[in-house]
Amino acid sequence: MIPDHAGVDEICPSPNHTERRDGLRPDMLILHYTGMGTGEAAMRWLCTPESEVSCHYLVHEDGRVVQLVPEERRAWHAGAGSWRGRDDINSRSIGIEIVNVGHGNGYPDFPPAQIDAVTRLCADCVARWPIRPEFVLAHSDVAPARKSDPGEKFPWLQLFSAGIGHAVDPAPLRGGRYFSLGDRGEPVAAYQSLLAAYGYGVPCDGTFDDTTRQATVAFQRHFRQERVDGIADASTIETLHRLLTSLPRSPFDADESAITGV
Repeated sequence: MIPDHAGVDEICPSPNHTERRDGLRPDMLILHYTGMGTGEAAMRWLCTPESEVSCHYLVHEDGRVVQLVPEERRAWHAGAGSWRGRDDINSRSIGIEIVNVGHGNGYPDFPPAQIDAVTRLCADCVARWPIRPEFVLAHSDVAPARKSDPGEKFPWLQLFSAGIGHAVDPAPLRGGRYFSLGDRGEPVAAYQSLLAAYGYGVPCDGTFDDTTRQATVAFQRHFRQERVDGIADASTIETLHRLLTSLPRSPFDADESAITGV
């Protein structure tokens, strides 16, 4: 395998990949954490046929970058999920696993050397593929019901300052009206429409159900990290509105007409 990224330190081929379906090419970048005890254990798992999982790149705590699957191939990293009505995330994306034991094991901070390597890798990927800023995403963004990675400690604003991804300064926490599990009505539907417009797979039926709560948690982990509670408070809603209005193009453009509820 010839590395796709000049900063690759090691190649460890995984057998777990196929052709991208329907002629699709990468237009998304999905960031994960490994959620395992060590990077070596994660690499073994990602390269084991029985696991049926893989990724394109793995980044160790010390910044070493390993490539497991060529970018032109469909790695098995995202599983079931969607973004702006698009499914088969694996055929549309490049997947990067970041070594971190995750929420169930203490969830340590990401070391600076690791984030520096992730930043360089992401910058290279978005320069070589037509990946728009709002399509640089967390695994939890595309699969809120199943995943929490890379989580609220991942420094998305640091990547944004390097020209990667989409972000705004989150609105400050404050009091005021909010929505939570079980609430109903037109204001809830309006909030769901904002979530769906940005990309989350939620119904726009005016009921703050568990799907809406899970999408709210995912949104907070990525864009409003100070408090992750699944409650659509004023800060969450204002941050979401800031993101939508700061987009260089409307999320309602014709090629995105499959947004749920639009």
